[in-house]
Amino acid sequence: MAKKISDSINRVDGSDKISGRAKYISDVYFKNQYYARTLRSEIAKGRILSIDFPEIPENYFVIDKDDIPGLNQMRTVISDNPIFADNEVNYIGQPILLVVGPDREIIAEIIDQIEVTYQKEKPILTLEEAEQKASLFSDFDYSKGDVENAFNNASQIITDQYETGFQEHIYIEPQGITAVHRDNKMFVFGSMQCPFYIQGALEDVLCWPEDRLRVIHTTTGGAFGGKEEFPSMIACQAAVAALKTGHPVKIIYDRDEDIIASTKRHPSLVKYKAALDKNNKVSALEINVKFNAGAYSGISPVVLERGIFSAANVYNFPNVKVNGKNYQTNSVPCGAFRGFGAPQTIFSMEMFMHNLARKLGQDPLKFKKKHLIKRGDTTSTGGTMHGQVKMPEIIEKITKMSNYEEKFNNLSENRGIGISLFIHGCGFTGDGENNIKGKITLEKKGEQAIVKVSSTDMGQGAETSLRKIVSYTLEIPMEKVIYKKVDTGKVPDSGPTVASRTVMIVGGLLRSAALEMKEKWKQKQSMEISKIYAHPDYLKWDNDTYQGDAYPIYSFGANVVEVEVDPITLELDIQNLYAVYDVGTVIDEKGLRGQMEGGIVQGLGWATTEVMETNQGQLMQSSMTDYKIPTIKDVPEIECDFVTNPYEFGPFGAKCAGELPFNGPAPALAAAVSHALSVPIKKIPLRPENLLKEIKNEN
Repeated sequence: MAKKISDSINRVDGSDKISGRAKYISDVYFKNQYYARTLRSEIAKGRILSIDFPEIPENYFVIDKDDIPGLNQMRTVISDNPIFADNEVNYIGQPILLVVGPDREIIAEIIDQIEVTYQKEKPILTLEEAEQKASLFSDFDYSKGDVENAFNNASQIITDQYETGFQEHIYIEPQGITAVHRDNKMFVFGSMQCPFYIQGALEDVLCWPEDRLRVIHTTTGGAFGGKEEFPSMIACQAAVAALKTGHPVKIIYDRDEDIIASTKRHPSLVKYKAALDKNNKVSALEINVKFNAGAYSGISPVVLERGIFSAANVYNFPNVKVNGKNYQTNSVPCGAFRGFGAPQTIFSMEMFMHNLARKLGQDPLKFKKKHLIKRGDTTSTGGTMHGQVKMPEIIEKITKMSNYEEKFNNLSENRGIGISLFIHGCGFTGDGENNIKGKITLEKKGEQAIVKVSSTDMGQGAETSLRKIVSYTLEIPMEKVIYKKVDTGKVPDSGPTVASRTVMIVGGLLRSAALEMKEKWKQKQSMEISKIYAHPDYLKWDNDTYQGDAYPIYSFGANVVEVEVDPITLELDIQNLYAVYDVGTVIDEKGLRGQMEGGIVQGLGWATTEVMETNQGQLMQSSMTDYKIPTIKDVPEIECDFVTNPYEFGPFGAKCAGELPFNGPAPALAAAVSHALSVPIKKIPLRPENLLKEIKNEN
């Protein structure tokens, strides 16, 4: 039996044969494997009165809530999302049961013949309706300074609001998991970001100790946050099915099911009330952030936290009051997505500052520069901006690259140029990194250094960057650094592959271990060094009041976009995009440029073509025919550069990078469109009908 388990693992990681082909979970066959397909809710809200089944053939099984040995809920920040519906459904697409068996066509026939009788209930379908009915998941506040006094002494008060929509991840490889029950253990293989998240979820659902659970990461074709918490749901379903059937059970979504079922970016509505002093500088700001979390809370509280902690963006307002709310609606649950709540509030802040400058008759960039935060300033959460802030250098570099000032003053009619300034907090929020206590192990075996971490490579280049850190530190060739396959039975929990933490946090620990190992490298043929992360002593955080250092350090950036707007159709032709970033020290420049360009295109898609709406709880864009991601023809010329600003505690000075590029494109493009049409932009995606409405309002 042990040999068969080993064989399965070898087939998954490709170690049985050297080739240039990656094996994804859908490519791997497990002996005697069964397939599973999900029966999903067809209504947005209601109770399940009955389920009528056809005759179930031999060797086919129905798996539902009654087959779960432990808790019928997926462990995450708020564990409220059931593995299978328990007599009620709260969104279209909610899983009710699995049909499992050896033939996928027969499974589909069985699914088609199952009839569910519901008692429909009135759903909550919009953010506005959820607010009216106080359908609330979470409510957070923090403040800085004396907001009330600043408003009492204001020369004028300005209010405004901004809106963003859903976004689908569209990773290249859809969700996929296989569960194998052998030797009184459960092995889970799949496309994922966070193997230890899945292990924890399995502990709750199976009521098994962790030593009976192994989660093995397989080659993953993209994730962007969509494979952070959601694979725990599929893994629990597959594991319960494997336990009942006695067969390996594989769940692979097709694209349409993936879009219908998987989590989305939170739609947002952000409202501002600003006090201006006699010099027309912002003296106080009240910000109200509202997120549509969907049917279940899940990971939404921490998405909202990053959203509100990023709400002031790169600016130092002396008096700030921020409130954030997550609302429950009967739509698909929202979850992790690149930027993790920050893109929504940064878009809104950048457009608020842009439109406020226009209203005051000022140059938007000059107006923004008057409010920039600098080293030593107090952040909006009452912490300290510990690191050097190179926004002036970034702005100088990007305005020269793009010839921004000349174009801003001289572009012809229907052409526009816009600039965005943005920030991203590195690593987990608040005391998150200290609570995780991420652990790494570096092993020397002969002339090789073996990296043991739980950081997964999902196409972002984590493996290359971490191996490079060890290689450079030990001064050994890259091929001598082995990146151990992420398997919860073989590597320590160094924390999830999220929050732009991999290079800075995990890489920093590896750098520290490698420096220690280097001193003994020639004396020992074998050794093992482990490190556990702890924040620098100067960082302070109070999670009850949201006061202190929300992040240990920040990365910064600026984007400039040039656009031409068709005067008849109001369609956009994005012509050029310029980008400059401060990510500390660049570790792998070629890979990082790919990351930045990918983030830029993804951000432009969110701002333009990626329209996702619901009708009575039903996603209207539920396939790639209807949900339009940017094509190569939609991608402008991109010029990218960096400024160096080393972080003392990052490996070779590196800070966070992966999420940063998503924060800039949408507000830069919106500012460019505003410049071209001489109208304020307050909503994305930038659809022609919305632009027409703004033009009519302005006139």
